[in-house]
This record gives sequence, C-alpha cells and structure tokens, in this order.
Amino acid sequence: MLRSLLLAAVSALAVTSCAAAPDPPPRPTPAAVDVQSFETLPEATTFAKIDALPRDDGTSPTAGQVLRPDKAVPVYDRPDGKAVARLPGTQLGSPTWVPEIARQDGWSQVLLPSRPNRSSGWVFTGSGDFERAENDFLVTVDLAAFRLEVSEKGKPLSAWTVGTGKPEYPTPTGRTYLLASIKETVTTFSPHILPLGAHSESHETFGGGPGTVALHGWPDASPFGTATSDGCIRVPDDALDLLLTLPLGTVVIVK
Repeated sequence: MLRSLLLAAVSALAVTSCAAAPDPPPRPTPAAVDVQSFETLPEATTFAKIDALPRDDGTSPTAGQVLRPDKAVPVYDRPDGKAVARLPGTQLGSPTWVPEIARQDGWSQVLLPSRPNRSSGWVFTGSGDFERAENDFLVTVDLAAFRLEVSEKGKPLSAWTVGTGKPEYPTPTGRTYLLASIKETVTTFSPHILPLGAHSESHETFGGGPGTVALHGWPDASPFGTATSDGCIRVPDDALDLLLTLPLGTVVIVK
C-alpha cells in the first residue's frame, strides 16, 4: 500500500512539474526597416557622427568574439529598439570586423568607428548575415608609460615604447579596435597606417580626413617616449610589423 501511494505521488509530481514549465520568452526581433528608410540611415563609418548610438563605457578586454556583416545591416539603439544607423560591409577598403561587447537573445552589441568616441550599437545576428570569429589578441596602450603591448590569450607577446598625443591634442582613451589596414601612398612617414575606431577630441578634421586616430610608424626614434603627435600613436618598425599581422577587429584599450 505504501509503495503504491509513493508511486502515485511521484507520478502526480511529474505531471504537475511538466504542466508548470513556463514557455520560453519570445526572442526580440528587429523592427522592420523598409528599403527607403534603410538607405537614409547614416553609415556607421569613421566619417560619421551619430549621436543616437549608445556609448561603451567598458575598459576591459572583451570575450574575443568579432563579427563581420556579409552586407550592410541595420544598427539599433537596443535589442528591441529603433534602427539608428547602418553598418557597411567594408570600412576604408577593408572588410568590416567589429568586436562584440555583449550578447542577448540573438543580438550582439558591437563597437563602432563613428563619432562620438566609444560609440556602439546592437545588430541582429539571428538573421545569418554575419560571420563570427574568435580573436585572441589584445593591444594595450598605457599613455602615461608610453608603452604599447600586444598579448594573445592574456599572454604578453611583446611591448614597445611609443609616442602619443600632445597635451593639447591628447590620444583618446577607452576601448576601441583595429578598423582597417591602409598601405600609405601619399606620405612617407609610415609604410602602413592602422586606423582605429576612435577620433581626436581636439581635431574635427586632420589632413583632409575626419581626425581618425591611428597606429603608424615613424622614420626615426625621436617621438618614442614623448607626447608629440596630434593624437595618433607612433610605433617602432618591429611593432608595426607585428601589428600588421593582427586580425581586423582586434580590441585596443587605451588608458
């Protein structure tokens, strides 16, 4: 009799538990953006200023995930929010790779290269329009120490003394990333330029461009260990050689 009662109780509990299991909450999906509205959205590039984008206040390395859109995609101010920009498939002639800083129900928050500095936005990755990759590299720049370090999976690879922005044209701090790789054909101070997803806070424009901050070389060692640039980070030749091997989207933390 006791055995029968116990079995009945267990069966009743199992039925009750199954019946009480809540349905999973619906996944937030993007608000529809018609073709005409999509084309009028500002492009999230280094040339744009988009005040509606959320800011990234992070100062730590990310989890190492980077995303590349197969085509231009909408950028939202939050997972279930409004489309405020569009992220193109290329940036400055390079494929668009952006670091993921948060993930939520098929959405990813990514760093963006537009003004204001530390701009970010949400993209819907559940559509299949993205390639995802692991990036284990990190570049850290300590402005006070004039030191740039490259690490992989938390292990330092190498470090150098570098040059930074003048007090009146300081190198912007925060979490940014390697935006593109450009072979220089106009000037001779560096064979390659590595633009970052950050801008000078003192120059609205510079050299005819949007004031994008970059990592680049220099013909001699005179700027290393000094704050003499207009905001860019000047690096030795061997540092530039290594930086050129890092994948686009590599996080750069300037502090």
